[in-house]
Amino acid sequence: MVQAILAALVVAALIGINVTGAPAEAQVSAAKRELNVPATLVAEAKQVHAGQDITLAFVMTPKPTWHGYWENPGDAGMGMSFDWQLPDGVTAGEARYPVPDTLLISGIMNYIYEGNYAVLVTLNLSENIAPGPLPITVKSQWLACTDEVCVPEQDTLSITLQVVDKGTAISRNKAFDDHRKALPRPLGSDATFIVKDDLFRLSVPIPAALDVENPYFFIKEDGVVDYAAPQKVNRDGDKLIIETAARGDMFESISGVLKIGPGIGLSLDASKGAVEMTGIPVSTGGDGGNFNNGGDQSHASLLFMALGGAIVGGLLLNLMPCVFPILSLKALSLAKAGGDEHIVRRDALAYTAGVVLVAAALGALLLALRASGAAVGWAFQLQDSRIIFVLLILVTAIGFNLAGLFELPNVNFGNRLTQKDGASGSFWTGALAAFVATPCTGPFMAAALGATIVLPPVAALVIFAGLGVGLALPFLLIAFIPAIRNRLPKPGPWLDSFRKAMAIPMFLTAIGLIWLLGRQIGENGLALSLIFLLLVALILWWFGGGQAKGLSRGTVTTGALTAAIIGGVLLLPGGQAMGSRSAANASSATLPSEPFSEARLSELRAANQPVFAYFTADWCITCKANEAAAVQRQETADAFAAANVAVLMGDWTRPDPEISDFLAKHGRAGVPLYLYYAPGKEPVILPQILTVSTLTDLIA
Repeated sequence: MVQAILAALVVAALIGINVTGAPAEAQVSAAKRELNVPATLVAEAKQVHAGQDITLAFVMTPKPTWHGYWENPGDAGMGMSFDWQLPDGVTAGEARYPVPDTLLISGIMNYIYEGNYAVLVTLNLSENIAPGPLPITVKSQWLACTDEVCVPEQDTLSITLQVVDKGTAISRNKAFDDHRKALPRPLGSDATFIVKDDLFRLSVPIPAALDVENPYFFIKEDGVVDYAAPQKVNRDGDKLIIETAARGDMFESISGVLKIGPGIGLSLDASKGAVEMTGIPVSTGGDGGNFNNGGDQSHASLLFMALGGAIVGGLLLNLMPCVFPILSLKALSLAKAGGDEHIVRRDALAYTAGVVLVAAALGALLLALRASGAAVGWAFQLQDSRIIFVLLILVTAIGFNLAGLFELPNVNFGNRLTQKDGASGSFWTGALAAFVATPCTGPFMAAALGATIVLPPVAALVIFAGLGVGLALPFLLIAFIPAIRNRLPKPGPWLDSFRKAMAIPMFLTAIGLIWLLGRQIGENGLALSLIFLLLVALILWWFGGGQAKGLSRGTVTTGALTAAIIGGVLLLPGGQAMGSRSAANASSATLPSEPFSEARLSELRAANQPVFAYFTADWCITCKANEAAAVQRQETADAFAAANVAVLMGDWTRPDPEISDFLAKHGRAGVPLYLYYAPGKEPVILPQILTVSTLTDLIA
């Protein structure tokens, strides 16, 4: 019971609860029927809670042969405008448009919508709004056109919502699911553009496995590109490069939508930087407006490939150093079941359920954070010292349990092992395995996790779940293949000694987490965390002493542990005030380095100096193993010094949006990542397991 509660605290912190509303529509005026592109104002819910957001949709229904316009209409046309009349405490956000199409007429490029479409606007409600009616009015203007004639149109739209008490349940209009699917998905990383020699070039990071159909870039800023000029698109590895005629160079950053299939687009921001037209040409289908149905096939192909990579990558994670402490728990789970086929298979399925649930939950939270605009990547959870603290408590408690300080039914061995307790223990073992193991990325995982940037959310979640399946695959194979299972050692007196020996890697893991906490929050924060850790140890000692005397102390122990963990979570800093000391110590290391920045990388490359860039984190055991075995070795330092190789280190121990974006540009969702830039050449991505010869051979 105690172990389940401790593990539940970690899992519960990863899963958010989304409360949405129910449908509401505005009345349609008689004048609306006379418009060529009539608009209807629809709300996602008739009822709404104070302090929450509510999304409205301007549902546009063009008559046959008529069309409306995107926010940047192109060479001609006009996007929508909004003049809101809102009650006090209500504010309107920016309009969000679906992915547009192109229409080229007599050399004039238009960005349009020919069929029904919806423009979404989110209203934010203050906490101080009182329950009752909430009238919303907006005067909107837009342009309706055919291929031959255009008519300015406008309408005043109204809708009345009802503010209800926080406890009131509300339902939502499911049509908004389709409205949101039509919106471009956020790319999750910055692109790069340049205007040079009357040409505009844009480099967009997209995994090489994604087959795009007739790509076309819709820019939001006016005066940058010649809209009617054809767009040339090249594929160069994990990036698309778009080139077209330029009109001006007055922006340091731009934004827009890259259409990659029928109704499928990626919203992106781009900043100025070096972009060369490299790679292989990609067909753009003429003006970019005639997309076929290959987008679904492209996504299906990418999903299949990425899912295979995720499963294989998860399987290989079992060999990574960061997973070794959890292997002891797997071994115990198998050994305790002995030769009972029913128990082994039941525990294997429960273990797999725990692994897949946590992997999918972490993936869902990652996607939600990216959708909100946060630049985060895989293993973001270990960038917060409070999460590390909870994990430290879990690992320490399990270590004490294995050492015999106290007993729990779900990890006990012998005749008292019940079906319910055994499955519960296996489930939480799997949950902990996924939580500790997934922060490191191994072979095959990089492309798989990178694909989640462009896949639809449901498909991306399948990738994350596939990673969990791969991690649990050895356990499933042993459980369901008798030939493998029969090779397991039989239960006996040795089992108790083996169990106690397996406490050693758990305590070593706890030491590593203590070191990581000290790196993130400093000596004072570490001292505070150790006080709470001591308190937890005393509580577990008291619990074990009661067990030895036959006393039941489970309820009190659970309450005390919960209070200690919550107290530590609330009092410890989140790791923002003080980051890792890796960057501070980089100049005195065996292989000296500078802190990574894209500006510094561009400066070194412009000077034709070879560059080795590596991305690491204190919580990534694979990273630290590579640094000890290959990067921070005198042989490597001597070879790099002789070849005048500049070294840049990206420290991702705590959140860093620039590093997150750079990783995403290279199709990576986590560390480690190792890149070598030879003068005048594209970067070489090195394997995730390094040797000294791997690095020194780069110079040769």
